[in-house]
Amino acid sequence: MVGGGQLARMTHEAGIPLGIKFKLLSDTSQDSAAQVVSEVVLGDYRDLDTLRDFARGCDVITFDHEHVPAEHLAALEADGVVIRPGREALVHAQDKGVMRAKLDEIGAPSPRHRIVADPADAAAFAAEVGGFPIILKTVRGGYDGKGVWFVRTPEDAHDPFRAGVPVLAEEKVDFVRELAANIVRSPHGQAVAYPVVESRQVDGVCDTVIAPAPGLDEELAGQAQELALRIAKELGVVGHLAVELFQTKDGRILVNELAMRPHNSGHWTQDGAITSQFANHVRAVLDLPLGDPRPRAPWTVMCNVLGGDYPDMYSAYLHCMARDPQLKIHMYGKDVKPGRKVGHVNTYGDDLDDVLERARHAAGYLRGTIVE
Repeated sequence: MVGGGQLARMTHEAGIPLGIKFKLLSDTSQDSAAQVVSEVVLGDYRDLDTLRDFARGCDVITFDHEHVPAEHLAALEADGVVIRPGREALVHAQDKGVMRAKLDEIGAPSPRHRIVADPADAAAFAAEVGGFPIILKTVRGGYDGKGVWFVRTPEDAHDPFRAGVPVLAEEKVDFVRELAANIVRSPHGQAVAYPVVESRQVDGVCDTVIAPAPGLDEELAGQAQELALRIAKELGVVGHLAVELFQTKDGRILVNELAMRPHNSGHWTQDGAITSQFANHVRAVLDLPLGDPRPRAPWTVMCNVLGGDYPDMYSAYLHCMARDPQLKIHMYGKDVKPGRKVGHVNTYGDDLDDVLERARHAAGYLRGTIVE
């Protein structure tokens, strides 16, 4: 696996029961996954020679991020390296402009959009879609709210163009909430779909995920799952695909983003599904039969634990575990920094209000924003 973050850490964990020999390309020995994987290669994923050396002896290469340069992926595939998802699929998660063009081609519903050349062109786009505000995004490199600007006036439109990459303009969608449809697809075309979830953001970062999305019409949920499965097939995705969606006030769903790897909106599956997103990603990239994605309980809630003022949040375990013996805590081994994702908690049960309160209390106590 290329990338040493928490997604690699949890994917490695899912492979242990299967006896999978896991090799990791990591930036540093202190990265989340590098702390727990036995075979770690330290190096820069942006260097082709490093990637080629790393790939020797591997049956398959997969990723915990989408940032490996496309030309390097092409070179590896030309060398005969098996990459899942492959370069032609992964480019749609690497480049938002390419993604939007492909979604338009296959008829997937999206916000109105186009590439804009400069602030004046952004203002012209705003006029085309009914005026400001609009959303501007750099086509490459953004995540967790980075590389995204909420633009209210023409004067606000200058910053995105300073990055030196193309800028995608999108209409500001009048949405009720954000949803995510997570699916996993294998090389021979078997696919499974998890329940559609509600994803709640705070300051552009995922805060809470509720599975399944409360009050979501069954027909619309089915449409979201079918859309995600169709996108995976049309793009040739192998492994996990997260399709982030807007649910609009007039009852539609629109594609916001794609991620071709395990995803924050699927972390609930570790404890809330029969087969987690991580286990199914491992199965898919190794072309093994996929596991059952159905939920274990009526409701599961995942809350991210962000770094706060606690330099050592492990001292909070005593309170959290005693208060809620069913609580599942997943920490990433990261240094605690304010606002940084350092872990998540999962709760589950029959009563949504209770499950939500338990997850929020635990995440808040671990962060230090709740002290009783």
